[in-house]
Amino acid sequence: MKQRLLSIGECMVELTDLTLMSQNKGFSLNKGFAGDTFNMAFYARLALPQDWAVDYYTALGTDALSAEMRDFMAHHNIGTSYILEREGSLPGLYLVHVHEGERSFSYWRSQSAARQLASEPAHLKQALDDASVVIFSGITVAILPPQDRAPFLAAVREVKNSGREVVFDPNIRLRLWDDLDQARVLLTQAAQCATLIMPSFEDEALCFGDSNPAQTIARYRALGLDHIVVKQGAEGITLLRAGETHFLPASPVAHVVDTTSAGDSFNGTYLARLLAGDDPLTAARFAADVASFVIGQKGAIVAHPLKPF
Repeated sequence: MKQRLLSIGECMVELTDLTLMSQNKGFSLNKGFAGDTFNMAFYARLALPQDWAVDYYTALGTDALSAEMRDFMAHHNIGTSYILEREGSLPGLYLVHVHEGERSFSYWRSQSAARQLASEPAHLKQALDDASVVIFSGITVAILPPQDRAPFLAAVREVKNSGREVVFDPNIRLRLWDDLDQARVLLTQAAQCATLIMPSFEDEALCFGDSNPAQTIARYRALGLDHIVVKQGAEGITLLRAGETHFLPASPVAHVVDTTSAGDSFNGTYLARLLAGDDPLTAARFAADVASFVIGQKGAIVAHPLKPF
């Protein structure tokens, strides 16, 4: 039986603004599919050996866009058999604006089908039961209705308690939370369900008031985590594993085009290389190289030239 990685969250329709505002040529948009945990699954699939299966768990509608999204996942060898279908629901959508490599977003996700991903506990349990590794994020938790958050985290905690790996990226988006206190409480509870946590320092400083990555590491160590990777953007990453802390500079980038999915590509590749047998520093160096390539391209999903790894 293949070992299986299960990533849980929201994949959205991604529209990238390619408009050339000259000679009244109008608007030009590129359509794709992306979302933090889906991006992680995509890059993990690229970097994992073929004896691993990668599945994505979410909820989608029965509309044409949902069907296209399923086909897109399947085309990239990501399993869709656990996806919930919700009649009358639609996938979320976002528009990416990119200026000098930096991104901003406009979202249409308040009625996204993915918000119902934990609405059938038995189905969620079935998806989790034979997963070797589970990925989720702060966005996964934030989009759920309040009544579904505690049961969802309890189900993920059972995976950890069974001795399997759970990977959590807090990926803090404060606009998705009712208030700062709510975000802090639920993100802390989510972290306690994980065996590996991969926060971005900029997010942690904003939400928790950390003044440096060492504070972020200390806070998560106090929750019982001993595998922590703090992403620090263009500076690099600070990695704690088995009591040892290492700093790894970011890989050089010739020209930043689009930072979308920089962290997601790092996360997915780092995890995949660990599962393939690399030590943490070797995995982190490889993942940093992949992330540097990704931010030199347009869009969240980029076919890396080193495929197959």
